[in-house]
Amino acid sequence: MSIPQTGGGPIENYAQLVETLSKGCKPKDQWRIGTEHEKFGFCQDTLLPLPYDGDRSIKAVLEGLQNRFHWDPVFEAGNIIGLTKDGANVSLEPGGQLELSGAPLETIHQTCDEVNVHLAEVKSVADDIGVKFIGLGAAPEWTHEQMPLMPKGRYKLMNDYMQKVGTLGTQMMRRTCTVQVNLDFASEPDMVQKLRVALALQPVATALFANSPFFEGKPNGHKSWRSRIWRDLDPARTGMLPFVFEDGFGFQAWVDWVLDVPMYFVYRDGKYIDALGMSFRDFLKGELPALPGEKPLLSDWADHLTTVFPEARIKQYIEMRGADGGPWRRLCALPAFWVGLMYDQTALDVAWDLCKDWTADQREALRVAASIDGLQAKVEGIDMLDLARQCVAISDAGLKARAMPGAGGMVPDETHFLNALKESVETGKTPADELLDHYYGDWNGDLKRIYADYSY
Repeated sequence: MSIPQTGGGPIENYAQLVETLSKGCKPKDQWRIGTEHEKFGFCQDTLLPLPYDGDRSIKAVLEGLQNRFHWDPVFEAGNIIGLTKDGANVSLEPGGQLELSGAPLETIHQTCDEVNVHLAEVKSVADDIGVKFIGLGAAPEWTHEQMPLMPKGRYKLMNDYMQKVGTLGTQMMRRTCTVQVNLDFASEPDMVQKLRVALALQPVATALFANSPFFEGKPNGHKSWRSRIWRDLDPARTGMLPFVFEDGFGFQAWVDWVLDVPMYFVYRDGKYIDALGMSFRDFLKGELPALPGEKPLLSDWADHLTTVFPEARIKQYIEMRGADGGPWRRLCALPAFWVGLMYDQTALDVAWDLCKDWTADQREALRVAASIDGLQAKVEGIDMLDLARQCVAISDAGLKARAMPGAGGMVPDETHFLNALKESVETGKTPADELLDHYYGDWNGDLKRIYADYSY
C-alpha cells in the first residue's frame, strides 16, 4: 500500500489532473524498473502471524532494519510504519505483510541485487528474534481474526469501507501478498499500447505466478486464491477496464474514470480524514462533505490515484498487479517478464498482435480461468499454457534485444531471469501445482510443512 503523497499546490482546474499523469512521459533512456514485493511474517515456534508490537513483531523487524542497516524511519501517530533509503521504501500492508517498494533501477540485474540485499537484511533481523518470512499469494492457514490490522489510519478507513462493498475486501487487505513491477512510458500513445497489453495479458502473469492454492488450512479449488479475492472486492475500482480498449482512450479517459471512483480519505496534518464514498468531483468544486469549502491539493489527487486497484493501473508509470507473491527466484522473474514484453518495441508490437482481437468478455474469462486453473486454463479456444509459452518467448526476445549486461559484462543480457518461467511452460506447473503436489504427496495433508519448506 502507498504511503501518503506530498508536494504540489492547490488544483486550479481539471487540466492539472491530466497533466499530472502526462508528466510521467520519459524518453527511453530514462525508463526505469521499480519492483515491489510483499511477504508474510510469522513466529518461528507458533507459526502464527506477527503482531504489530512486542519482542517478535512487525515493529521489531522495522526497528531492527532501521538500527542495523541504517534505514530512515517513517512514523504515523507515533508508530513506526515504514522505512526509506536510497529511493526505496519498506512499508506495511494492512495485515502486517512486509513490502519492499524498490528504487527505480535500470536493469533486472540491479533489481535482483536489490531484492537479494533486502531479503538478506530481513532474514538477519528476523533470525535474531525468532521470526520467519514466506512468499505466498494468500495466507495458507491464518484466519481474519489472527491477522491484526496495522496501526495506519488509511487501513482503518479501508477496513470499514471494505465491509460495505463486495465480499472479500478484508481478505485482500489482511491475507494476500503480491509481487509487481512499475514501468515507464514515452508518450500517451506508448502508454495506451502498454496499458492495453498489460491488462489483456495480466491473466498470463496470474497463471504463471499462481501461488495461493490454500486458504484457512485446506485447498481452496483455485491456483490463485489471491486473484479470486480481487474479483469480488469493489467493482468500482477493480477489474480489467474495458474502456481502456475503446477508441480515443488516453490520459483524460483515465482521469474521468478515477474521478468517478468513490474516495477513501483526505490526508491532512498527519491524519487521515474520513471521506468514504465521497466524490473527488465534489472536492474539485469545494463541496466535499468531509472538508466543506476546501479544494484539493495535487497531493490529494496523487493519493486518490493510489486507491484504484485494477489489474494494471496508471500513475506516472504503469503498475502490473496480477501476480501472486512467491519464492525468492520468482521475485526477479516477474519484472523480467514484463520488461521483456514492454521495453522493446518489436516485442511490444508482437505482444499486442497476440491479444488485440480479444473481446472484453474473453479478457475477463481469461482472468477468471487463470485464477482457477492456472496454466491449465482454456477459454474459447485460447489455451493458457500455449499463450504463456508464446509470451515468455516474446519476453525472452525482448530482453535479448535490450542486451543489458550484468556481472561486470560476464552475463550478456537479462534472459536468465526468465528461467523459472521457462520451466513452468515446459512442465505446465506453477508454484501452486508444486505446493499441491507436496500437500497430496510427501506432506500427507499436513499444511504446516509449508512454513519450514518454503520460508525465505
